[in-house]
Amino acid sequence: MKNTQSAKATTKSSRGGKGFGALFKDTAIYGLSSIVGRFLNYLLVPLYTHYMPTESGDYGISTNVYAYTALILTLLTFGMETTLFRFANLPPAPSQGGGESPHGKSASSNSSLVEDWGDVVFSTGFAWIAGLTALFLACIFGFITPIADTLGYAEHHDYLLMMAVVVAMDALQALPFSYLRFQKRPIRFATLKLLFIFFNIGLNVLFFVVLHKTSVFYVFALNLVCTSLISLCFIPELFKIQWHFDWALLRRMLGYSWPILILGVAGNLNQVADKIMFPLVYPDKAEANVQLGIYGGCVKIAMIMAMITQAFRYAYEPIVFAKAKDKDSTEYYAVAMKYFLIFTLLAFLCVMGYIDVLQLILGKGYREGMQVVPIVMVAEIMMGVYFNLSFWYKLIDKTIYGAWFSLTGCLVLLAVNYYFIPQYSYMACAWGGVAGYGTAMVLSYIVGQAKNPIPYPMKSIAVYVFMTALFYAVMHLTHEWHLALRLLINTLLIILFLVHVYWHEIRKK
Repeated sequence: MKNTQSAKATTKSSRGGKGFGALFKDTAIYGLSSIVGRFLNYLLVPLYTHYMPTESGDYGISTNVYAYTALILTLLTFGMETTLFRFANLPPAPSQGGGESPHGKSASSNSSLVEDWGDVVFSTGFAWIAGLTALFLACIFGFITPIADTLGYAEHHDYLLMMAVVVAMDALQALPFSYLRFQKRPIRFATLKLLFIFFNIGLNVLFFVVLHKTSVFYVFALNLVCTSLISLCFIPELFKIQWHFDWALLRRMLGYSWPILILGVAGNLNQVADKIMFPLVYPDKAEANVQLGIYGGCVKIAMIMAMITQAFRYAYEPIVFAKAKDKDSTEYYAVAMKYFLIFTLLAFLCVMGYIDVLQLILGKGYREGMQVVPIVMVAEIMMGVYFNLSFWYKLIDKTIYGAWFSLTGCLVLLAVNYYFIPQYSYMACAWGGVAGYGTAMVLSYIVGQAKNPIPYPMKSIAVYVFMTALFYAVMHLTHEWHLALRLLINTLLIILFLVHVYWHEIRKK
């Protein structure tokens, strides 16, 4: 990655001059790879749910294994993505080194010899992730038999081995993707993300539709092929790095990142614990993968909220750390929270308004679980709010607060799933997410307003939340009316929401 590009990116970040126009522009570009990209990836949902019938349990197996990989990926990346932005935006003392750095420690004299401080931070963090990844692969390949027996895949070691390699490569790609964001290179970022998606969709269509290879084995095998392709695409980027490992810097980075790791693990558990726990606590072991497959398919429809949150995060996170130096930073965060909620609430209404059409994405055997969709979307909105609230402790280097909030929310979620899955099946999973994210969100807001208050426009936010709840109630009350009439009414309600946004947020600007 070229020094001139990185230096320019760092200079821009240091100015903190990016306004909402730049935020929206970057959100749109990153949205191409996250929102649009994942929407294209939805093509795999009807593919899998139509070609893998519910009774096979294959989609449940896929849901379960991917839940494990998501959790492991969080462990391997070790919070280094956020840590990269924090430390790369705080360069060491200039010139000779040995002086006091903004990190609170003397800058390494060796590091100062490297022209680009961002490269030092990147290469130090990347080396740490590479070491963890190598240790992980050694453990998996060395102890595959007991691991597979414990997880219920005694006859399918190949599933776990393939996905272990996939998650290892994903971990190694995580920091290079973050570095592209730091360098303000959203086009390169989006290109690589979309390349994976198109390649993956193409191969899945070939194998499932043309060749009629409908086993879950091919889901994992094709993922392995596509992930390998993206890893190869990063090789030219890595050759441009000025590689330099700094032990002193690593110690400071780990001191910052380990609470983020706990935060990430707890937050990730909130998303995947239900899918990991379900086969373990559901009383009918033979039926567990069938029910989990139904739940996993329906959750995919609700994941449009996660797409919006991720796209917003990709653009917002680098700006937040750069904006921290500005006097108007708290007002910026407050207004950004309101805009985030507006977008997510609008997405909620759109999904609920056209749920009768969206459910056709799933095979018929999976549609019985559609009642979880609004519940899971509410949980995702709470997760997004919690993410926006999290910056108060990240900016004052008190990430330990986030770890405690997320752990508390995670414990609530685990308790709900453990006690209620045996009786209420996957409905307990959906409500467990609301309970877990809601707990973390409320705790972060209360403590944050005491420790580092931000003037969120609560009255305006409350109006949007109330309006969304009212419109959803109307949509729900008309759910047995004629489809065309329901769609007309729901469309009018969405338009009314947009008119309100225009009148109160855009017209007055």
